[in-house]
Amino acid sequence: MRLLYSFVWGLSLPFAVFRLWWRGRREPGYRQHIAERLGFFPAYQKQATIWVHAVSAGETRAAEPLIRALLDTYPQHHLLLTHMTATGRETGGKLFADVSSRLTQAFLPYDINWMMRRFLRHYSPRLCILIETEVWPNLIAQCKELQVPVTLVNARLSAKSLNKARRLSALMLPAAHAISAVAAQSNPDAERLRKLGISEPQVTGNMKFDVTPPALMAERGIALRRSFGERQVILCASTRDGEEELILAAFQEQFPLLTEKPLLIITPRHPQRFDQVAGMLEARGISYVRRSSIDHATIAPIAGDVQILLGDTMGEMYMYYAAADVAFVGGSLVPLGGHNLIEACAMGKAVLTGLHTFNFSEITDQAIAVDAALRVDGARSMLREALALLGNDKKRKAMGQHAHAFFLQHQGATARTMAILAPYLS
Repeated sequence: MRLLYSFVWGLSLPFAVFRLWWRGRREPGYRQHIAERLGFFPAYQKQATIWVHAVSAGETRAAEPLIRALLDTYPQHHLLLTHMTATGRETGGKLFADVSSRLTQAFLPYDINWMMRRFLRHYSPRLCILIETEVWPNLIAQCKELQVPVTLVNARLSAKSLNKARRLSALMLPAAHAISAVAAQSNPDAERLRKLGISEPQVTGNMKFDVTPPALMAERGIALRRSFGERQVILCASTRDGEEELILAAFQEQFPLLTEKPLLIITPRHPQRFDQVAGMLEARGISYVRRSSIDHATIAPIAGDVQILLGDTMGEMYMYYAAADVAFVGGSLVPLGGHNLIEACAMGKAVLTGLHTFNFSEITDQAIAVDAALRVDGARSMLREALALLGNDKKRKAMGQHAHAFFLQHQGATARTMAILAPYLS
């Protein structure tokens, strides 16, 4: 099965490279370092290396406390951080600029045997640490052949992903069996990982709870909030394709009826959709301002007739949360599985989420149970609940306090994960 998988990868390689070039029209990072994706890398000094693979921006941010703990605990080791997306690499460059002498970034090659073999021989890592859901059959097979232990940390697996993996069991089971250790985010994740064929996954929690909100982002959030004047703020964070249209339709139904009109912030999850959402706003005749047009050093007042701020920047999510009164976390109005509520809880905000949170079911249910979050059944319901919270200071502030307490209560996953990794680095 793996031979067939490799054959299909080989056939699709020209299309994969073309896709990189095509995506590079909007995200120039995809046209950079293409040779790395094909298994060719700059010179690298042979040294004790710990390899962490964080596919995109979200996984890179989640890995931050672990990477810093590894660098602190193992000062004689160098860290190799690999990605698949341009935003992941850009995020890593910003997060770890202060430790760049001890950290090398690269794109992971496509999952073709000879490319993975070249990659492993070039960097000779002592340990492979995969973040969240990255299980690549040839990567793991080549690590096994070259005796590089593979670990999967902050691991999560939805029921949908489990069913998909089971359909490819001849390919995925050998990969799962070859993983040396797994640190799962939650009990449901651990149970699904067992069903995939991973023996003895340990539940360590979600490392994103250990990420410290940057003080600079909080300061920028306060400055941004001042630019809105007296208006209250509803944030729709990490929205996905199909959600903005629902939100804007509900917005245009409900907001004309309000005497005091709050400002709505929309931050699409993926940067390639910034212009698309701007086009939706223009087509609907909604007055808006793009965040990228505002100088964060000298934030001027935003005109009172501006209805929406389009968050078209990366790496500023904590700023948007700091500026908001109520936060809706996207990916949950449509069946995409949702996104985690941790950043909103870390900033002490009342949180709203939709029905579709299967990727983060346990953490979402727990947040709802302690009155840190509310579940809504659609965009209209979301805006109604948000407006109700804006009108109820006591309830909104109580939810924010519960959210921050929930965030603090769940810290410690990084230390538990480090304990699991320690035997492979002794």
